[in-house]
Amino acid sequence: MNSEIFGLPQWLFMAVAAQRLIELLIANRNTARLLKEGGIEVGRNHYFLIVLLHATWLVALFLLVPPDQALNFWLFGVFVVLQGARVWVIASLGPYWTTRIITLPETPLIARGPYRWMRHPNYVIVALEIAILPLALGDWVLAVVFSIANAILMFIRIPTENKALESRRSR
Repeated sequence: MNSEIFGLPQWLFMAVAAQRLIELLIANRNTARLLKEGGIEVGRNHYFLIVLLHATWLVALFLLVPPDQALNFWLFGVFVVLQGARVWVIASLGPYWTTRIITLPETPLIARGPYRWMRHPNYVIVALEIAILPLALGDWVLAVVFSIANAILMFIRIPTENKALESRRSR
């Protein structure tokens, strides 16, 4: 592609998109196995909105950030650290990690990794990612717009997940 159209920001977004696709493969494999084992999916009605938000965020960044936009290396460093935290979350949940809300009624909740200190570390990480990456590329408008959209979805998602997991908290 022409270097005037395709620059470092676009490569970064493609790398993040590739990472997310790999994660979706892992999540889909785990989801299928959990459902086979008797898992119950909750919140299916809003799941497509979450997928749409993340896909739109990446496409907007790809198309709207100029290819010659300078990268703030400090903020990008924060984004890289967040990727490590993301891997920590996925590794901590292991075969129970999925992008959907799937609960196995008789299984105790995971209490290792970041789950020792908080209930929803992945949602915190995602909220920070959604803001930090556009800010690292100087686009505060995309950071604000998608952060607000994500917050609105989390007002639906987190209570739905908490309710689904409530019976398992005492185990």
